[in-house]
Amino acid sequence: MNELEFIARLRALAVNPAARGLVDDAAVLKLGDETLVLTQDSMVEGVHYLPDQDMADVAWKLAACNLSDLAAKGAQPLGVLYSHMLGSGDARFLNGLREVLEAYDVPLLGGDTVSANGPRSFSLTAIGRATYSPVPSRGDAKPGDALYLTGPVGAAMMGFEALRDGTTSDSSAYRRPVPLLAEGRALAPLVSAIMDVSDGLLLDASRMADASNVTISLDRSAVPIAAPESRRDDALRWGDDYQLLFTGPADIKWPIAVHRIGQIEARKGSALLIDGAAPVPDDALGYRHSE
Repeated sequence: MNELEFIARLRALAVNPAARGLVDDAAVLKLGDETLVLTQDSMVEGVHYLPDQDMADVAWKLAACNLSDLAAKGAQPLGVLYSHMLGSGDARFLNGLREVLEAYDVPLLGGDTVSANGPRSFSLTAIGRATYSPVPSRGDAKPGDALYLTGPVGAAMMGFEALRDGTTSDSSAYRRPVPLLAEGRALAPLVSAIMDVSDGLLLDASRMADASNVTISLDRSAVPIAAPESRRDDALRWGDDYQLLFTGPADIKWPIAVHRIGQIEARKGSALLIDGAAPVPDDALGYRHSE
């Protein structure tokens, strides 16, 4: 079965309300007066990073993409659990893990080590504390809302190509993404829906629309990109930028700099409209693990 079919079957198992039906960035678990936010992500050699990549960068990105999920919930990180597959570059991996955890003041709480043949894979679970209640989701966008993005997309795409091709161009956006934790906490009390952009802006926007049962009408030219204009369509489909995509009032003064890139409409067939038109049926819109 493909990724979508597998997740659909998993949803039948995820009956606890904390799972949010597996349609959100993270689980939200109420414990007395506190609310925990929990998320897990994995990275696989040759899929999420290049086989000869510096393992310190792999560790940084693994932690950062999990922290980005906490950012999309307005959560304050409390710690991480980490599963490591032993192999070459372990010392460099530990260096990168230490750097990212120190940079965001996040403690390592535990985990596991394994040894196996084949491509390496790593998993990390991040635990956070909600700073605002109710914790925002990707499923509460409403007709009449505006659609916003915190910053440009396409920087990771350009960074990946620089790293892959061995050029001197800056590859840091791909190697060491920045989770927008402070921005997420500032936005959480004000948004109607929010998520981070990890698999491509268009794909993630369509996921938000499906979760909210609305249509997102996106203005393609309004999206800020960190790539040549000739690569705009690629930038809108490439992942790993970890900007925050969110909805909210059109007339509000936001506490951080944001870009208005579209609007929310009542569901009218397609989850996503790009410059008023639905994508062609075979457009994947972004990164999927399988079809």
